[in-house]
Amino acid sequence: MGVRLLYLGKLADLAGMPESKIALETAEADWPQLLAMVEEQAGQELAQAVLDKHVRVAVNGALLADKNALVVRDGDEIAFLPPVSGG
Repeated sequence: MGVRLLYLGKLADLAGMPESKIALETAEADWPQLLAMVEEQAGQELAQAVLDKHVRVAVNGALLADKNALVVRDGDEIAFLPPVSGG
């Protein structure tokens, strides 16, 4: 099944795609493991961008208050939301 990753806004440009899928090698993955998989799939520039404190992460539609608390399981949808600007 895998994990569906959604890249919104400028993050889609960095990834070169609006979404992708990754397969988990274990039952679940934490934030550092997910970052390593993102870097392997879409490159270091994107992995560095999602580390930005202003980039928000949502799991199955729910925003996380702390990225370090992330636990990803097979079938989850992870969305990376860039900072919003404008007015």
